[in-house]
Amino acid sequence: MISHFQWYEKKNNWLRKEWGFSFYFKGSYYNGVYFKDGSIIWEGVQPPSNEIENITTQVHDLVLYHIFEDHTPPV
Repeated sequence: MISHFQWYEKKNNWLRKEWGFSFYFKGSYYNGVYFKDGSIIWEGVQPPSNEIENITTQVHDLVLYHIFEDHTPPV
């Protein structure tokens, strides 16, 4: 399970949108760049190959929740 998930906006313009993210998984630190099309480029250490699909799904869900959904209460 992913813990301490953090994200920040790296680029936001008409042509490209990308966000940096980082988290811990089973005691190891991972980080990467998430692109608007859903693709991920891992920076530094890449997650283990037997866990990559699971981790990618979790990162995608967290990015959708934090970035693309509106969580502000109505006024």
